[in-house]
Amino acid sequence: MTGESKIVHKDQKAPMLMSGCKVADGYGSMLVTGVGTNTEWGMLMANLSEDIGEETPLQVRLNGVATLIGVVGLSVAGAVLVVLWLRYFTGHSNNPDGTTEFVAGTTGAKQGFMGAIRIFTIAVTIVVVAVPEGLPLAVTLTLAYSMRKMMRDKALVRRLSSCETMGSATTICSDKTGTLTLNKMTVVEVYLSETKLNPCDNTGLMSSSVASLLIEGIAQNTAGAVFSPEDGGTAEVTGSPTEKAILSWGLKIGMDFNDVRSRSSVLRVLPFNSVKKCGGVAVQVSDDNVHIHWKGAAELVLASCKSWLSIDGSAHPMSSDKYNELKRSIDDMAMSSLRCIAFAYCPWELRMVPKEDLDKWQLPEDNLTLLGMVGIKDPCRQGVREAVQLCSAAGVKVRMVTGDNVETAKAIALECGILNANDVESETIVIEGKVFREMSESAREEVADKITVMGRSSPNDKLLLVQALKRKGHVVAVTGDGTNDAPALHEADIGLSMGISGTEVAKESSDIIILDDDFTSVVKVVRWGRSVYANIQKFIQFQLTTTVAALVINVVAAVSSGDVPLNAVQLLWVNLIMDTLGALALATEPPTDSLIKRHPVGRREPLITNIMWRNLFIQAVYQIVVLLVFNFDGQRIFHLHNESQEHADKIKNTFVFNAFVFCQIFNEFNAREPEEKNVFRGVTRNHLFMAIVGITTVLQTLIVEFLGKFFGTVRLGWKLWLLSVAIGAVSWPLAYLGKSIPVPARPFQDYFKHCFSGRRKRQDEEQGGKS
Repeated sequence: MTGESKIVHKDQKAPMLMSGCKVADGYGSMLVTGVGTNTEWGMLMANLSEDIGEETPLQVRLNGVATLIGVVGLSVAGAVLVVLWLRYFTGHSNNPDGTTEFVAGTTGAKQGFMGAIRIFTIAVTIVVVAVPEGLPLAVTLTLAYSMRKMMRDKALVRRLSSCETMGSATTICSDKTGTLTLNKMTVVEVYLSETKLNPCDNTGLMSSSVASLLIEGIAQNTAGAVFSPEDGGTAEVTGSPTEKAILSWGLKIGMDFNDVRSRSSVLRVLPFNSVKKCGGVAVQVSDDNVHIHWKGAAELVLASCKSWLSIDGSAHPMSSDKYNELKRSIDDMAMSSLRCIAFAYCPWELRMVPKEDLDKWQLPEDNLTLLGMVGIKDPCRQGVREAVQLCSAAGVKVRMVTGDNVETAKAIALECGILNANDVESETIVIEGKVFREMSESAREEVADKITVMGRSSPNDKLLLVQALKRKGHVVAVTGDGTNDAPALHEADIGLSMGISGTEVAKESSDIIILDDDFTSVVKVVRWGRSVYANIQKFIQFQLTTTVAALVINVVAAVSSGDVPLNAVQLLWVNLIMDTLGALALATEPPTDSLIKRHPVGRREPLITNIMWRNLFIQAVYQIVVLLVFNFDGQRIFHLHNESQEHADKIKNTFVFNAFVFCQIFNEFNAREPEEKNVFRGVTRNHLFMAIVGITTVLQTLIVEFLGKFFGTVRLGWKLWLLSVAIGAVSWPLAYLGKSIPVPARPFQDYFKHCFSGRRKRQDEEQGGKS
């Protein structure tokens, strides 16, 4: 950029000097009407940077689960606190030697206060165990682990929560070019009006006048360029894949790019428009004559043509028969999955070109003369068909949204497996963007579910489709690469931009960047997303089992005997196993092939499934019953009659604590596979899981054998150690048998909702009757 141009702001009297473009007669002037957020670019970026604060489907579910557990834990802790304080201050709780702990009027104030504080500590510990503070850790760990692994599968995660949202996706609205196809385009068919060139670079039949006009249109009406090396080597073509394909074909038919462009001067350029699907240029070819060239979607350009140029250079009026013949040629190319581009021109006189406000001149779009049409092949990516079938098996509907001709879109969709032969003729399954755009909001919502292919769509049509699908309750993933795709990427639950062909704006507004632009990578993202969701479910099942068992054991023991078998320090160790170590072990489970065979969870399905409730109930009831039996009758079972009461209670409580911890260690294996009977499949490949189980076992041994003073435990004999391990090991066959018990398809939560809604309805009816 050389020279200087005067830039005059509309609110300034004096011009500013700034670097600008050099013009023929000196300096140009430019009026700045807006800067920053007042420009189109600024407004777009401002809209994209707005945080709509919408929670992901998993966040909504987790908030509900965490709140429920917290409320239950606080309620239980409050009840235990009241019961223990009542027993303590009324003289119904005893010391280990059998004496009454608190006697009104005898026990000192300090001693009474310390006893009350001890009871309060137990209640606080129950709250600590109940409140699922490990849940955020488990979520963050599994998201971070998945994000790191997804990089290997060519997916760069920009927003961490999008990992799990992708696992809930029910539909993917995918671009065609570059995502489903290779984006390597080649001209394979050429029609010069009534004649099909075979091969497509056969110029022997073409008159010089037709060739000259066609080459002029290709060279001047393009956003690409051709660079010819000085040493006469192969020319380098740049631009979009479509432009590169057309320019490469132009070189084959004898185009000298630089020479053609130097022979005429450009007066006005209308770049390709995603709404009009075409672009135009006006070039001055002599002192009096101007040629206006148009290039774009074949059927749209053809509709604007009033004449056609034959191969010998003669012009003929466009009759209805000729129009239908050319339309059939377009349809034939489209049905062969070719992108159809037409070239047309219009001769114009220089005197009719406006002298002022040239940039506002609307180039003539009617009364065009058709020069020719080309069919461009963009082959499908290898593995796309299998990836689409995998999505279908996983319950994720793939929809193609493309700017191409509807017939081309159909052909590609059939080739990719998005459509089958029975779907092709359905107008609701295959729809044109314009038809969808002109529908009312309610009609769009009704038809959105059925749409599989949308052809001739604009970026706004994609946005409207995303909005309609979200209103229908879908979790929507969208792929896009252009700046105009940014609103749809931002609106979708998961925006997937393309790393190679994507613009910076598209990447900024997306959640995940597909680094290789390949649809098969999108399917891998779905797989990892489901793994995130499954791992969090595994952790919740494990945590809830531990929480329920610990709460019930302590509450029953506290209410019946005034003491708890699991003291505050022991419960904190259990909490560490359950939250931190449990999160590390279960949050890093790699995805399995069975995950992709499940149906997506969507927005409304409960986080805790009926299968999880069944597993939780079986394990928790087993732990509660067995450990309470040992808690209340342990002295007789272990033959501790010869021991002092205090020592016997310590042995019994240590055993209950030890057995409880081993129940959690063995149940951690069960949590790995909530549905599969074989819980050991692939366990040795997860080295972190095995390490955590080993570390937990070693630490538990150290706590019982060597840290008794700190944890309030005593050493156990080898028989009690074996019994502790055996009680924990029983959870394996129990889980195996429990998974044979069928569960209803309807979520358990729905039964409670139904009961509460029915009761509320009866109350409303009774109140209505009284009034």
